[in-house]
Amino acid sequence: MEELKKQLIELLKDQQLIFGDDLFENINLDIYEKPKKELAIKFVQDETIEKNKELNLIGLTLEEFQKAENLEELNSLISNCQLCPLGKTRNKFVFGVGNPNANAMLIGEAPGADEDLQGEPFVGRAGKLLTDILKAINFTRDEVYIANILKCRPPGNRDPLPSEMETCMPYLLKQIELIKPKVILCLGRIAANGLLNKKLTLSALRENVYDFYGIKVVVTYHPAALLRNPNWKKGCWEDVKKFRKLYDELTA
Repeated sequence: MEELKKQLIELLKDQQLIFGDDLFENINLDIYEKPKKELAIKFVQDETIEKNKELNLIGLTLEEFQKAENLEELNSLISNCQLCPLGKTRNKFVFGVGNPNANAMLIGEAPGADEDLQGEPFVGRAGKLLTDILKAINFTRDEVYIANILKCRPPGNRDPLPSEMETCMPYLLKQIELIKPKVILCLGRIAANGLLNKKLTLSALRENVYDFYGIKVVVTYHPAALLRNPNWKKGCWEDVKKFRKLYDELTA
C-alpha cells in the first residue's frame, strides 16, 4: 500500500509540473478532435468521477447519472440523493430552473428556507431581487439557467460544509455539461470559490473574469447580501453590466 501511495504521489507531482494546479486524471487520446468546451467539461467529469470513486462517496451512482442526456433525466436520477446528511433534513431537492439551452447560467451556493419549501432556486425576497437584477440587464429568468452548488438546504441556512460541496459538485458539473453556457455568473463568495476552486475574498474574486474550462465566469454579490447591505448594489450593477457585455460578445 505504501509503495502504491508513493507512486501516486509521484504521478501527481509529474502532472502538476505539466498542467499546473489543474490535475487531469483521465486523458483521452482523441481530445484534439473535439471542441474545446466539450473537451473541458470531459476533463472535469473524469477528474470528478475518479476523485469520488477514491473517496467512496458516489461510486456507481455517479457513473449512472453521468449518462443522463438531458436535464429532466438528470433530475430524475439524482432527486432522491442521500449521499450526505442534508438528504435527510431537506423538504425538497432544489435542482435548478430556466432555459436548458441557456447561454447564460447563474450559480449560487445553496437553497434557503423558501427554496427548500418550493423546490426552486432563488425565490422569496432574494429571488425577487435577482429577477429585478436580471431585468435591469435585459434578461428574464426564462432566458437563463439558475442553479446552486448544493441541491439541499443546510439547516439554519448555515454555510455549506466542504464535504457537502464536494459531494454535490458533480451534479452541478453535469448540469453545466448539458446546458453548455457561454458565460456563468457566480452569486457570492462561497459559490465562486467552490466552482473555481479558490480561496479568495469576494472583493478579490470580483476583480477578474475567469475561465472555467472554456466558459467565462463573472462573480458578484449574492442577492441576500444585497438585501442586508444595499450600499453594495452599485458594485453589483458594475458586475452584472460586465456579465451582460461578455454575454453579448460571446453570442454575437
